[in-house]
Amino acid sequence: MSLAKISSVSGRAVSVPGNDIDTDRIIPARFMKCVTFDGLGEFLFYDVRKNADGTNRSHPLNEARYQGATILLSGANFGCGSSREHAPQAIQKYGFKAVVAENFAEIFFGNCTTLGIPCLSATREDIARVAAAVEANPQLEVTLDLVKQEIRFGAQSIKATLRESARDALINGRWDAIGELLDGRTAVAERAKSLPYLAA
Repeated sequence: MSLAKISSVSGRAVSVPGNDIDTDRIIPARFMKCVTFDGLGEFLFYDVRKNADGTNRSHPLNEARYQGATILLSGANFGCGSSREHAPQAIQKYGFKAVVAENFAEIFFGNCTTLGIPCLSATREDIARVAAAVEANPQLEVTLDLVKQEIRFGAQSIKATLRESARDALINGRWDAIGELLDGRTAVAERAKSLPYLAA
């Protein structure tokens, strides 16, 4: 199985502002009792999007103008707290293909990269510029360019950064370690033949 090479992500964006948005806010623990990750998207940010009776609260993801957005904008220390991999899974299953924030919790960042979700960092001021442009025109196309490490929106652009190891893995289609291992099955088998303790 050959992994997709992700050099850029384009789409509409939505801002979910705030710092220290932890994985429990991204996907509450009670929704993690599942056999597969399928269906987790509907529970993304559930406790801040929904009332106790399941009706909608005021939240950007509930606004019709942002439906179909594929790029999530947020603040500092995004994805902190528990290391649950359900959080990036819920983000992906909801339909997001990338996240832009000031910075990310380490394990969350790694889990996103393994799913092929680029997590780009930008300054608070620059993210606010993108968010303001998107609020003014929710149909605005935003492009995250991993090669140039910049974000383009309308006639504007800002600088963004992505850890080099993750950037290299995404651009070259090496972001899933299990996928890479499966791609190298032949080489693994050949190597195993040369190891005396594995020889039949």
